[in-house]
Amino acid sequence: MLTRERAHTWIERWDRQQEGYLPYREERFTALIDAVAAHRPDPLVIDLGCGPGSLSARLLARLPEATVVAVDTDPLLLALGEAEYGHLPGLRFVRQDLREPGWTAALGLDRPADAAVSTTALHWISEPSLRAVYAELAGVLHPGGMYLNGDHLAASAPRLRRLEESLADQATARRYGDAPPEDWSQWWGAVAADPDLGPLVLDRSATHHGSESLLLDSHVTALRAAGFTEIGPLWQRGNDRVLCALLP
Repeated sequence: MLTRERAHTWIERWDRQQEGYLPYREERFTALIDAVAAHRPDPLVIDLGCGPGSLSARLLARLPEATVVAVDTDPLLLALGEAEYGHLPGLRFVRQDLREPGWTAALGLDRPADAAVSTTALHWISEPSLRAVYAELAGVLHPGGMYLNGDHLAASAPRLRRLEESLADQATARRYGDAPPEDWSQWWGAVAADPDLGPLVLDRSATHHGSESLLLDSHVTALRAAGFTEIGPLWQRGNDRVLCALLP
């Protein structure tokens, strides 16, 4: 049994390793949730690639009247999220691969969603699959609906990209100095070594193939093709952005 206490410990450790890559992670969360709050105080929100529910939980803490459908394909991260946050009113976890056509049908929505959000997740998806994800997402959002994606979204121009990466590296160095937190691979290695959690750990090489859609332009192009008409960054620190897209 995965107790809430054990899940809490692993999620805290997850948050720390994520902050090693994202020194402005909490600021990014706040900006993203500010935008959702400005859109509607009681929204129905889809959290794409929710992981253990870090964004979903923060959103509900800020907007307790919201309803969040948190979707991911990873059984370990979903198990952690359900153990830690499954008691929250308005939160429901769904295991579904966004790359599979028809994924929105598994969400069990009873009305169009007001907003969709994602953080540090969709860069794993290849550009062809990303276009399909955004096209299907647009079909379940309310007219005027909002999509917000917080991620490392790189500039296409190579010199700008290098400058953005440098800003991010310097911010991380200022925060952690010579004592950075464990990284992504170390966290997954520790989970896999836990006899209770190890069986839930997927073969990462079979599910993740690197940052396949890391360019800002790739997301903007795919969103425009899906029918979003107003698209642009709302918040940025180096290459760490919150990209916003609005339906007409």
